[in-house]
Amino acid sequence: MMENRGALAAMSSFRLGIDYQPRGDQQAAIDALSRGLREGEPHQVLLGVTGSGKTFTMAKVIERMGLPALVMAHNKTLAAQLYQEFTTFFPSNAVEYFVSYYDYYQPEAYIPSGDVYIEKEATINQELDKLRLSATRSLFERRDCVIIASVSCIYGLGSPEAYYGMLLMLEKGQKIAREEITSRLVDILYERHEGDSRARRRDRDLSDLRRLRVPRRLVGR
Repeated sequence: MMENRGALAAMSSFRLGIDYQPRGDQQAAIDALSRGLREGEPHQVLLGVTGSGKTFTMAKVIERMGLPALVMAHNKTLAAQLYQEFTTFFPSNAVEYFVSYYDYYQPEAYIPSGDVYIEKEATINQELDKLRLSATRSLFERRDCVIIASVSCIYGLGSPEAYYGMLLMLEKGQKIAREEITSRLVDILYERHEGDSRARRRDRDLSDLRRLRVPRRLVGR
C-alpha cells in the first residue's frame, strides 16, 4: 500500500498558491496526519473550533502527501464554501466540484387514504451536471485532483470502462471526417438537435467545426 502511495505521489504535484505559514499547533497536526497516512491509519480526526484553520491544515497535508483527495461535506452550501477555499489554495491543480445535480427532487409516493399516486419529478441543474462531468474527467486525466463533494458522490457512476466507452477522443491537428464524428456521437447516444444548444446529450449540426469551443475553465488542463 505504501509503495502505491509513493508512486502516486511521484506522479502528482500539488503546490499551494498562497504564502500562508502554519501557526500555533497547525504544524503538529500536519505532521501527525501525514504520519498517520504513511503508516496506513484507516481513521484520523482533526478537531478544532471554527476559524482555527482546519481547511488550511488539510490543504498542507494534501500538498505534502501528493495524493488525490476527496473532501466530502454534508450539504451543498458547505461543499460550495470548501470548493472556493481549495480553489484558492490550489489554483494550478484540478480542484473540482461534485454534488447532486438536482435543483428539485420529488420521489414517487402513494397516498392510500385517497388512492393517489404521485409521480417522481425532478429538475436538473445543467451547470452542476457540467461540473460533475469535469470532476469525472479530471480523475481520468490527472493525479493532482481535489474533489469537493456532497454525499451524492457515494452513488456509483458505473465502471471506468463504461465511461471510457462513451467518449469521443479528438486531438489538436487530427484529421477526421465529419461523418465519422457524427456517427460516433450517435453511437454514444447523442441526437441531432437544431434548437436549444444547451440540451443534454445532443449535438448541433457539425458542418462548421470552427464553432466548437472549449470552456475557458478547462483550457490548459
